[in-house]
Amino acid sequence: MEVYTVTVATGTSEYSGTNNYVFVTLVGEGGESERTLLDNPGLDLCRGAVDQYKVTSRSPLGSLLLVRLEKQRYWVEDNWFCRYVTVELPGEDKVTFPCYRWLVGDVKVEIRAGMAKTLRDESLSQLLVHRKTELLERQNTYRWAKWAPGIPRCIDAKTEADLPQDARFENEKRMIHSQTHIHTVTLQSHLFPLLSISFGKSWNDLDDFKRIFWKLRSPISEYCMEHWKEDWFFGYQCLNGCNPRMIQMCRRLPENFPVTSDMVQSSMAPGTNLDKELKAGKIYLLDYAIMDGIPANIIKGKPQYIAAPLCLLYQHPDKGLIPVAIQLAQNPDLTSPIFLPRDPPLAWLLAKMWVRHAEFQVFQLLSHLLRTHLVIEVFCVATLRQLPAVHPIYKLMAPHLRYTLEINCRGRTQLISPDGIFKKVVSTGGDGLLILAQREYKVLTYRSLQPHKDFIDRGVSHLPEYFYKEHSLMLWEAIHSFVTGVVDLFYQSDHDVQEDLELQAWFTDISQEGFAELPSFGLPSKISSREELSTLLAVAIFTSTVQHAATNNGQFDWCAWIPNTPCSMRQPPPTDKDAVTMDMIMATLPDVSQSCMQMAITWHLGRPQPDAIPLGQNMEEHFTESRALELISEFRKELKGIQDNILSQNEGLELQYLFLLPSRIENSITI
Repeated sequence: MEVYTVTVATGTSEYSGTNNYVFVTLVGEGGESERTLLDNPGLDLCRGAVDQYKVTSRSPLGSLLLVRLEKQRYWVEDNWFCRYVTVELPGEDKVTFPCYRWLVGDVKVEIRAGMAKTLRDESLSQLLVHRKTELLERQNTYRWAKWAPGIPRCIDAKTEADLPQDARFENEKRMIHSQTHIHTVTLQSHLFPLLSISFGKSWNDLDDFKRIFWKLRSPISEYCMEHWKEDWFFGYQCLNGCNPRMIQMCRRLPENFPVTSDMVQSSMAPGTNLDKELKAGKIYLLDYAIMDGIPANIIKGKPQYIAAPLCLLYQHPDKGLIPVAIQLAQNPDLTSPIFLPRDPPLAWLLAKMWVRHAEFQVFQLLSHLLRTHLVIEVFCVATLRQLPAVHPIYKLMAPHLRYTLEINCRGRTQLISPDGIFKKVVSTGGDGLLILAQREYKVLTYRSLQPHKDFIDRGVSHLPEYFYKEHSLMLWEAIHSFVTGVVDLFYQSDHDVQEDLELQAWFTDISQEGFAELPSFGLPSKISSREELSTLLAVAIFTSTVQHAATNNGQFDWCAWIPNTPCSMRQPPPTDKDAVTMDMIMATLPDVSQSCMQMAITWHLGRPQPDAIPLGQNMEEHFTESRALELISEFRKELKGIQDNILSQNEGLELQYLFLLPSRIENSITI
């Protein structure tokens, strides 16, 4: 009689435990153990419990292949979350079987030992069958769907309730998310009395926005309130605000932006002019051509307005990056003048507001939603469909997919749906947001998702005080180095990558299913080398962590002071510089109701998540190999070094850039 010591770990989140019957059977090369009920004296399988049992076998099992877990209802259904199972014989090493799954209903699951294996590593037919069966089940559970034409495909789930339990929020997360839903936030932040004011009521003056600013604020939002009118601060946000990837070098003025040297001479440093600075690479451009012709929202019968500005910026040797010319339409004519810093102050201020209004649309819908949330959903669905849990790339990717499917489902139903928040308060709500996303998707490239190449292509590699760029590159190098180590550990050659049929199926799902209708995206037809695989994985992890943090985490800081980044505009762009008045500005900016909603939703989406797992700090230990664990440890040390570097860099700065501190970057997209 063989006696095995079996340890079973239950999840630590609320309601992870169960009072249902749970049985365990050990499956080895030599046969199976007794089917054993997990039932010690007292309570078993409680939340956070690590319970130990004795499992017997009439004959030696040989090498352990699988652990079979069976859950059966006792009186009422009670789901159970299993973290892992360990098995040991006296005098032998402990074998860990990672699970990290919900057992829902009367169900039987078989889990593999933690040693990562690709298809070529499998020699036993029983384990090959297990791999195939697991993938067939997953492909039936996780299916592709098209939410709308012309954007990345997504999970086949109309709402989050349609998702399998393993893709859902844990109960604490669900409760936190529900409690901080926009309506609750509004009530808790004492904005409800203002929301009850009839729709369409304008604020009296700019200081009036402080009426909603007193309760919810942050150090950066307060700084923003004090400095938002200043040109240097406008330029700073182009580099380190919530959309830091829009700015590009301008070597030659666009034909549709007829700025002359005389127009901007007063903004130039002594002894230079526009032509010289263009040649010197000191002139930069924000071009919102993608906004041109986007249909504007109509909110409660009131039309909103959209502009497609062009903004020229100059890297001044003393003043920093400053705007020097703004045109609020793509086609210059008498109704679309070029606004300059020397113009009447209110006219220049309103022109900058229009640029920041376009910025709100682009960062929320394109830089944030499309280029992080929707891009990563493709990787998420493909990983769940094509890679078994024992595959090393599944183990690498799994921590970076946590909660992404549910938050995206909630976004589609609560934020960007026909009756969602954007439709109620944002100028691109309704048809506009989809058309805008479709336009961006057509020009989305794989190259632009790689930060080191993106900075080169935009010509911004040498911009000073571009903290987003500096921190992004440090983190990209750390992620790419870590991923390369993992890939090289499990693939000894490029040939191994080419012959991994599961990996190639995963890549095909990404390129031909997820990113369908995108012939110019730039992915190869197959993964041919370890380097290609490492880069693709680094892109996925960087996008789901660093890039998402850069666009998401600061949105309250930059948008809470409404005039700095208005969500909508209620009057058309000005056509006469001399006709701009404060009354015109107040009639243009979001009304009282829209302002309250903008502050509440940006706080809800941008605030630190109470259950956040920082980058690299995986709660689920999928890998068990010593070398893989060493690589994870080295990655964490590298992140700690980056953290210290960023903190040191920010010492003494009045306006600190801390959005890409590794400790503040979530390990996956969860909000």
